[in-house]
Formats: sequence, structure tokens, C-alpha cells
Amino acid sequence: MMYENYTKPNVDDIFAGKMSKYALAIAVAKRARNITDDIRQDKDKVCDKPVIVAVEEFKNHKYIILEPDVDD
Repeated sequence: MMYENYTKPNVDDIFAGKMSKYALAIAVAKRARNITDDIRQDKDKVCDKPVIVAVEEFKNHKYIILEPDVDD
């Protein structure tokens, strides 16, 4: 079970200051929702919480967050 060995990741390690923490929170929430929907469709039992799985995926750079360029 991954949850037992889970350590809180450093947010700066995940995105190296390239994006906002808000964007990371939204991306993790959306990915966790996708994971939950996939679990319900397949009716598989998963030991790990979807949010933890989503954070680990972003931490391991399985997914990236794209933000639009904003000119001030």
C-alpha cells in the first residue's frame, strides 16, 4: 500500500517554480477525478487514494501542466 510509505512531496520539486501552486492544485484535482472515474468504470479496487496517485504522477513527470503565457 503506497499510502503507508507516502511522504509529502516538495512542491518546488514538482514544477521547479515554472507554474503557480493554484495550477498544480487544479491539475491534481482533475487528474484525481479521472483516476476515480476510471476506477468506477473498471470496478477495480485500488489501495491508494486517487489524490496521492495524481501527486505521484506529477512528481514523476508522467503528466505536465501547461499554462498560457500571460503578458502583464
